[in-house]
Amino acid sequence: MMLPLVPASGMVLAAFVLALLVVRGAVAYAHRRGMLDHPGQRRSHSIPTPRGGGIGMVIAVLATAPWALLLFAPAWPCYLALAFALATALVAAIGWWDDHHSLPVLPRLGVQLGACLLFGGALSFGALSWLWLPLLVLGGAWSINLHNFMDGIDGILAQQCLFVAVGLAVLAGGAGQPALAVSAACLAAAALGFWCYNRPRASIFMGDVGSGTLGFLLFAFTALLWRVDHGLLWPAVILSSSFITDASLTLLSRFLKGRRWYTPHREHLYQWLVRSGMSHAQGGACYLAWNLVMAAPLAWLSWFCPGWGWTICVVTYLIAGAAWVLAKRYCRWRIQHKASHVAT
Repeated sequence: MMLPLVPASGMVLAAFVLALLVVRGAVAYAHRRGMLDHPGQRRSHSIPTPRGGGIGMVIAVLATAPWALLLFAPAWPCYLALAFALATALVAAIGWWDDHHSLPVLPRLGVQLGACLLFGGALSFGALSWLWLPLLVLGGAWSINLHNFMDGIDGILAQQCLFVAVGLAVLAGGAGQPALAVSAACLAAAALGFWCYNRPRASIFMGDVGSGTLGFLLFAFTALLWRVDHGLLWPAVILSSSFITDASLTLLSRFLKGRRWYTPHREHLYQWLVRSGMSHAQGGACYLAWNLVMAAPLAWLSWFCPGWGWTICVVTYLIAGAAWVLAKRYCRWRIQHKASHVAT
């Protein structure tokens, strides 16, 4: 299908500009409210930094992405676009509240599950078996918290969201879904607008309002692609392989060692990279290198060879797991080498 380039480009540009403007205002707001993340043993930054800038991405996406689903052909059902917007707003609202006043786990998780149930129900209505609903709810909640875990150094989550959202937009365009492509591109533009303030050294952090909502949005766009064509799930999941691998293996490792996996820590690979002496920019560059050298080509191969999609996806994650183990060992070696050098 032909895509009206002028209105589509205008909507994507609007998402970028709106994110820029709102994030700039969020910096001033966070300073006035004292919403600052201070350095600490379990944190990777060295100076007090305002948080909550993710509200800029949320507003930019809500102002553009649902409308893209409705205005471009083939238009998505109104109830699905509405559920998408409401679920996004719910996840963002509980994150915004938590950024202001720390909340217990259960209320946050309850709202997140409710948002995923709302979106999953709308996604399943008239198109999918309701047996998929529990998996959609659990998958959405995991994505929300996974991306919250991975928001720990300057620019890394905004960079990842930009990469994955662009990839999802390309997949949607190739599947003949311009409305979905424009909607995902609006997310990418909003992430880029935030990244301008969050790149090393960050002027503001996104906070739970941003990290959790980005996790939901990436899940939602992946699920929408899956509804269009089940085979598109594999390249979409490959695009997120760096974050899924790091978060999953880190939490599994902590669980097997008997540690409280749900508490703050510095055990993710990106944190080990910084602890071993890399800057935030260098740590983020390692993830970007994986995305460009491995994830993007393998996602394209999975898309180009749909019959082999799940196999290529499994191979991707096996390679990612091996790379994670080797990188962790390298970081430990660097830390030990530095310590022995200082001692001598």
